[in-house]
Amino acid sequence: MTITFSYLVTTFFTSHLSAELGLSDNSIASYSDCMKLLIDYVCKRFTIQPETIDLSTITSELVLDFLHSLETKRGNAPATRNQRLAAIKTFFHFIARHVPELMQTNERIQAIKLKRTEHLPPPSLTAEEVDAILTTPDQQTLIGARDAALLQLLYNTGARVQELADISMSDLHVGSAPSVTVTGKGRKTRAIPLWQETVDAISRYVDFRKQEGIESEHLFINAKGDPLTRFGIGRRVVLHATTAANHCPSLQGRSITPHTFRHTTALHLIEANNDIGVVKDWLGHEDIKTASQYLEVSIERKRKAIEKLPPPDGGLPPESPQWRQPAILKFLNRCSRQARYVA
Repeated sequence: MTITFSYLVTTFFTSHLSAELGLSDNSIASYSDCMKLLIDYVCKRFTIQPETIDLSTITSELVLDFLHSLETKRGNAPATRNQRLAAIKTFFHFIARHVPELMQTNERIQAIKLKRTEHLPPPSLTAEEVDAILTTPDQQTLIGARDAALLQLLYNTGARVQELADISMSDLHVGSAPSVTVTGKGRKTRAIPLWQETVDAISRYVDFRKQEGIESEHLFINAKGDPLTRFGIGRRVVLHATTAANHCPSLQGRSITPHTFRHTTALHLIEANNDIGVVKDWLGHEDIKTASQYLEVSIERKRKAIEKLPPPDGGLPPESPQWRQPAILKFLNRCSRQARYVA
């Protein structure tokens, strides 16, 4: 059997990513986007059709040219470029297992370095900003009650937007110890405790659904009765954040997304003195290093807060370190020290 490029692409998606790695649909869709861009680039460069692509065509040099085109022609940021490169590396690592003669090509592609990206703290909200957004929906209507429950659950759980969209009625447990079960990356599930405010918001929304005769296994549904997608959730978050900005000036001009709530939940858990391991499990992170970034943000916020407090010496500015003092002050200090020894 001749192993073709088309065969490897198909097997990569149907067997490797899904069955072997157990990636989520969203992760697989991200890989698909990358492969479509790469195939389109190869076809245009060599004026060929996808089914005629030869494996030897894709070299490390071509991959570098492709990555360069992503940045220069598509305007991709270095982080997006790195994400595409990671997908290509995974694909060629898979290829090397099936086509040993391409192992050297794989090694060269694996050697392509990621670009440095600017390390920025994850965007988050203050408690006041969260409250401003949570109180925006009109809970006297079905849609308002739904959005109030959605925002409250988003902040309570810190769930990824797709995790939130996938929650079903059977995932809710509102007994003596209320919680919700979410399914994350790799189809791994985790149970997250719910505040009573969250339970009340969900119960209010569910009561509205019953009054409207709505029956759906999905928790969050749109006006047509279909499951609310992650894009729909994103639009609702933007809508209420924009509305809240009218009476919360610090929200004006900011881009608030469902992931902003995820960062906010993590940061607020850290600032409430929860163990970093608890935060890791709460958010469903694989590596504790990912959760550790919120420790840095928490320390920075505390530093900025203490800078706003008056110094403890009666409000006078602290004495400048000796090495920072102007020459005239150094001279006067020497004079002062000499004076102490005058009889």
